[in-house]
Amino acid sequence: MQLTDTQLKIWLQKDGLQRLDKVLLTLTALPTPTGVSEIRSRARSVGCNMDKWNVSDILAKGKGAALQVRGGYELGEKGKSRLSSLGLGTVSAAAMQVAIDLRRHLESIQDADTRSFVDEAIQCYESRLFRAAIVMSWLAAVDVLRKEVLKNHLVPFNTEARRVNSKWKDASTADEIGRMDEREFLNRLASISVIGKNRKQRLEQALDLRNGCGHPNSLKVGQNETAAHIEALLQNVFDVFNL
Repeated sequence: MQLTDTQLKIWLQKDGLQRLDKVLLTLTALPTPTGVSEIRSRARSVGCNMDKWNVSDILAKGKGAALQVRGGYELGEKGKSRLSSLGLGTVSAAAMQVAIDLRRHLESIQDADTRSFVDEAIQCYESRLFRAAIVMSWLAAVDVLRKEVLKNHLVPFNTEARRVNSKWKDASTADEIGRMDEREFLNRLASISVIGKNRKQRLEQALDLRNGCGHPNSLKVGQNETAAHIEALLQNVFDVFNL
């Protein structure tokens, strides 16, 4: 798999990588064979400064992770296996794009709480902690929806909530809106036309998956299902309501 600059930047930011890992990852973003100067230049362009690293020595100590050939270095089978153990090669282009899209949204989110939720969801997804990524991305989406109500729809929301439940006490903060059950919350949003029927149904599916992942059970989820969940939230919440 040849990484784009954006994908390389994401990978090089991962915690726990050794220098050899970072050099090998950079090699995957370059046409091979390639020289040390090109490796350093590409890494520097995505925020990883290798200028003071002895790249040749790092690769030599990798003992076959990279092969020195005419014109520079190319990834060896040992290096491919090493990167595979980190998760490279098991991440599809579509799945990697989900992480890229989430990071794009992260840059534009002004609200600190929402930003924190999204950042944690990204880290979970990139670390292949798929259940946690599903839970955190849902929390981020609900946080956006509550703050959308608070900012633009509070009066009709409280009116509809009281109509359905006479015991409802008018909310004036996002936390007070959070007193409402999440499924009821989606119903109220649909009732006051913040979201449409089909969007509500898709978010209910995301809520069901979140509930399954948020409690101890035998449910298994994989990369593709997690990517689809996050993509649905991107399309139906983050792309629609920009905080």
